[in-house]
Amino acid sequence: MQDLQQTLLQFLDLLKGIWIKKRHVIIMSWIICPIGFFMVANLPDQYTSTAKVYVDTRSVLQPLLKGLAIQSDPDQEVKMMARTLLSRTNVETIARESDLDITTNSEREFEDLVTQLSSSIDLRSAGRDNIYNISFANANAITAQRVVQETLDLFVEGSLGNNRRDTDTAGRFLEEQIAEYESRLGESEQRLAQFKRQYNNILPLSGTYYSSLQGLNAELELTRLSIKQTKQQVDSLKSQIKKTSAKDSFAVTNQENSGLKTRYDDRIRKLEEDLDRLQLRFTDKHPDVVESQLLLSSLEKSRQREIEAFLSSVDEEDQLPLNELTQEIRLEMSKLQSEVASLEVKETDLQNKIAELESKVDLIPQIEAESSALNRDYGITKKKYEELLSRREAAGLSRRAEVSAEELQFRIIEPPLAASSPSGPNRLILYTAVLLAGFGSGVGVAFLVSQLSPILIRPKQLNSLSDYPIWGTVSHLNIVNIQKKNKFRLLIFALSCGMILLQYGILVAAEVMNINLIERFF
Repeated sequence: MQDLQQTLLQFLDLLKGIWIKKRHVIIMSWIICPIGFFMVANLPDQYTSTAKVYVDTRSVLQPLLKGLAIQSDPDQEVKMMARTLLSRTNVETIARESDLDITTNSEREFEDLVTQLSSSIDLRSAGRDNIYNISFANANAITAQRVVQETLDLFVEGSLGNNRRDTDTAGRFLEEQIAEYESRLGESEQRLAQFKRQYNNILPLSGTYYSSLQGLNAELELTRLSIKQTKQQVDSLKSQIKKTSAKDSFAVTNQENSGLKTRYDDRIRKLEEDLDRLQLRFTDKHPDVVESQLLLSSLEKSRQREIEAFLSSVDEEDQLPLNELTQEIRLEMSKLQSEVASLEVKETDLQNKIAELESKVDLIPQIEAESSALNRDYGITKKKYEELLSRREAAGLSRRAEVSAEELQFRIIEPPLAASSPSGPNRLILYTAVLLAGFGSGVGVAFLVSQLSPILIRPKQLNSLSDYPIWGTVSHLNIVNIQKKNKFRLLIFALSCGMILLQYGILVAAEVMNINLIERFF
C-alpha cells in the first residue's frame, strides 16, 4: 500500500512539473497546430475511381479436351498476370495510354511519374472467387477514371494475349524442334541404310550373330537326326521287301499287267469308261472319240515311262517278283530315299553357312555393336520425332480450341466511373492528428525540461537530495504576487488552448459543412 502511494505521489510530482513548464506546451502548440492546420486545409482533393472485374476460368471444352490437348491452369495464369500487371513496362503503357505522359517535360519526370503510378494503383483480389478490384486516386476525377480503365483493359487484354503468345511461342518452338529432329532422323536413316548396304552379306537378317549361329547349329542337328531316321525307315522297308518276296507264291511275268500303281491309273480308267460310252453313241471317226483315243494313248505312254523309270532305279539284285504290296513298299522307299537326298543337301548347305559364320567370328561382334549403336540412335531420334509430332497436333488442337472458346471470360462487375465527390484526404482525422501532435509535443518538451531542471514541490523531496533533517517550511514573502502571476499564466494558457481549439473547431465545422453540401448535391 505504501509503495502504491509512493508511486502515485511520484506520478503527481511529474504532472506538477509538467504543469509548471506549461509555457512549452503553449509554444509547441502554436508552432505545430497553425502550420499543420494550414497544410491540411490546402491539401488537394483526391478523387478515387474503382473497377471490379470477375474472371471466369471455367470452360466447357476443358473437360472434353482433357488428355487430348495441352492445357494450362487458367487460375494460375490469372494470378500470375495480376502479380505482374503493375510491372514497370505495363505501368509505362498505362501512363502513355491515359495521357499522363504529356504532363512531364523530361525523361526524369516521366520516370518519377511511373514510380508514383506503380505505388498508387491498387490491384487487390477479393477472395477465392477470382474477383479483382482496381482503384486509383488523383486530384482529377477524369484522370483517375482513365487510369483505372487503362489498367482494366491491360489486365483483360494481357491475360488473353499471354495465352495466345504462349501458344504461338510453343508452336514455333515445336516447329523448330520438329525440323531439327527430322533432319537428324534423315541423317540417321542414311547412315543406317549405308551400313546395311555395306555389310548386307555379313549381318544376319534377324537377331544377333550368336543367335543365328546357335539357330543354324540347332537346325543342323535336327537335319542330321531326320536323315538318320529316314535312312532307318529305308532299311526297314528293304527288309520288308525281302520278307514279302520270299513268301510270294507266284511271279509277275508281264510288266504291262504288273500290279504297279501310278498316278495315271485313275485317269486312264475313267477315260476308258468315257470312251466306251462315246463308242456306243458315235463311230470311231467322231472327233470326241478320236480325241479321247489320242488322250488315252498319251496317258498309257506316260504310265509306261513312269513304270520303266521306277524299275530302272531298282538294283538288279533287288529285281524280285513284284506284287501289289512290294510295289507300294518300293514306291514309299523311293520317296524316303529322295527325302534323304534333299536332307543331305540341306545338311551340306547348313554346314557351309556355319563355317562361313565361324570364319567371321572376330568381325561380326564389332559390326553388331556398331549396328546396335546406329539402331539405338535411330530409335531414340525416331521416338523423339514422333513425340514432337504428337505434341504439335495437341498444340494445334489447343489453338483451335482457344479460337472457338476462350478459356478466360472477363465480366466487368463495376466499370470505372468519374467520382463526383472527393474521397480524400480525410481532413477531420488529419486536423485531429495535428491537434494531438501539437499538444503532445508540448507536453513532451515540458516533461523533458522538468526532468533536466527539476523543481522541488514537496519538502519530503529534500530527503532524497540531502542528509540534513527537515524541521519545517517557510512560505514566500511575496506569496500574493506569486499567486497573481500564476493566475495570469493560467489565463494565458487557457486562452492559448482555447484559441487553438477554436481554430480546430472552425476547420472541422467547415469540413463537415462541405461534406454535407457535396452529399446533398451529388
